[in-house]
Amino acid sequence: MKNLYLYPVLGLALAASASASSAAPLSSPDGHLSVSVRIVQGAVMYSVARDGKPVVLPSTLGLRLEGADFTRDLVLAGLTATQPVKDQYQMAVGKRRSISYAANEQVYTLRNPGKQTMDVAFRVSNDGVAFRYIVAEPSVPLKKFVSESTTFAFAKSAQGWLQPMSVAQTGWANTNPSYEEHYKMAVTVGTPSPSAAGWVFPALFKTGNTWVALTEANMDGSFHASRLQAESPNGVYRIGGPAEPEVFTGGALLAEAKGTLTTPWRVLAIGALPTIVDSTLGTDLAAAAAPRPASAPTLSSPGHASWSWALMKDDATVYGVQKKFIDYAADMHWDYALIDADWDRKIGYEKVQELAAYAATKNVGVLVWYNSSGAWNKTEYSPKGQLLTQAARRKEFARLQAMGVKGVKVDFFAGDGKSMIAYYIDILNDAADYGLLVNFHGATLPRGWARTYPNLMTAEAIRGLEFTTFEQRDQDAVVTHMAMLPFARNLFDPMDFTPMVFGDIPKIKRATRNGFELAESVLLLSGIQHFAEVPEGMATVPPYVKAFLQELPRSWDDSKFVDGFPGKFAVIARKAGNAWYVAGINSEESDKTLELDLSFMDARGAREGTLMTDGAGEREFAQSAISAGKRTRITIKPRGGFVAVFK
Repeated sequence: MKNLYLYPVLGLALAASASASSAAPLSSPDGHLSVSVRIVQGAVMYSVARDGKPVVLPSTLGLRLEGADFTRDLVLAGLTATQPVKDQYQMAVGKRRSISYAANEQVYTLRNPGKQTMDVAFRVSNDGVAFRYIVAEPSVPLKKFVSESTTFAFAKSAQGWLQPMSVAQTGWANTNPSYEEHYKMAVTVGTPSPSAAGWVFPALFKTGNTWVALTEANMDGSFHASRLQAESPNGVYRIGGPAEPEVFTGGALLAEAKGTLTTPWRVLAIGALPTIVDSTLGTDLAAAAAPRPASAPTLSSPGHASWSWALMKDDATVYGVQKKFIDYAADMHWDYALIDADWDRKIGYEKVQELAAYAATKNVGVLVWYNSSGAWNKTEYSPKGQLLTQAARRKEFARLQAMGVKGVKVDFFAGDGKSMIAYYIDILNDAADYGLLVNFHGATLPRGWARTYPNLMTAEAIRGLEFTTFEQRDQDAVVTHMAMLPFARNLFDPMDFTPMVFGDIPKIKRATRNGFELAESVLLLSGIQHFAEVPEGMATVPPYVKAFLQELPRSWDDSKFVDGFPGKFAVIARKAGNAWYVAGINSEESDKTLELDLSFMDARGAREGTLMTDGAGEREFAQSAISAGKRTRITIKPRGGFVAVFK
């Protein structure tokens, strides 16, 4: 990444002129997006346009620290020349393996009446805008965050697709916030959140014919995680912060730093809906992974996992059932079996080591569950308290490594305070040292961590399948909920929804057809996909469905949005090697006939493939041949779905 402070500053005459009104707009490489920054009566404002039409209306910028106020009475003291920024990187987890990023960047230096300075770095790429604050002011050696004035202003006609943030210390055993609420869809901007805690990232908006997805990226443990505040008068949304309980016990709530304080990037993916869904800005703006020492243990790869707890709950965490699920994973050619909560008490370390050795003979890796919590909630599941200090954590991870365990699922975090974000990162770093993969549950949005920490396979941060097994209302709501996820939660970060049930759910009437469930295996992005279906349910599917799930790729080389609308339907194509997998779901109550342009697969003409979709009954499948061309016609049944494979 380029050093912001090495860029050439334009002449003083230009800086003085710009401080009186505005700097010239900063445009994307293709010229379609532009950002304008102005100082109006001492307040710094920015706005964003697409093809000359306003997208983000004039919105405020600013930070207030203890001993330094950068929210008012500011002047523009410097402005760098526009610099191109280019990056190329690889991702094992996500929508694309090889990723290229290109943007134009400028850095604005702002000065307050006390002669203190702050930089604001803007980047504009073809798919969006990002900015962050950098305070290196020497007169304040210890920089303590007080508040942020960043806003995102939309026209009053705009709409939002937003998930409320749950209030800290509410919910089962005081485990909120966990990013586990249902989305409010197509709400008029300015509608207050039903929760005083605000709205989570990513937050999706539509203004005119342009979509905007807001998130943040590049969280290194020095800053707290943010959200949108609950109130948005006149369509003006303001950055908010965590509540007081959202901390590691005794730790800091808000950001502070010695020397230079740098905020995460505030990220706005902007464009037509295909641009939003295909964007990788959430990882483009994340820090690159540090090179692993040659002596470091090799990390296991992304994969698929069996998991008993989804449908069988606590009573299944016993030796015999877990051995059965290892056999199940082996039969499905899956890579892992997850042993969930209380394994230490119900099975024991020695017997889990025995299970791991047995699994290894079948080319299956064992994953185990941990309770992250100390005093911040009332959960009793164990192992608990083993990860709270670095010494205890590394001792535990060394033990797991010696047992042959491949990864950990860590649950029940406290929220988004600075000290809690640092705790996540400490777990990731220590786990990597012992070759362990990581899955966070009851957790925050990972905000690009899958790039920076390659052992992070997935994170929950969603109202996932488990909720649909608790109450019928969650099962009924999952149809539209699922049709939101490719457009919001799963846009930039892996998501452990734990999908796919073909059989029955105890005491629940399933709302989805089997084609819908099958499509989730391709639609949803997760480094480890923990499938909820049990052996008995899998035994009911046709051989071609089982064969498909045995051969399903573990990661994707490319992805492409094909069609869809948030909360209604989604069709996405993913590529692995020379094969394309196209999956779609219909959340509405009537048949949906689509004409899909699949010509991108093969410039030479139509490509032949196999379509797996819903049969006559809700629990039946149908299979047929299909051709991928400019106008491929597919009808999706109500609450149904499909997968088409073109090799």
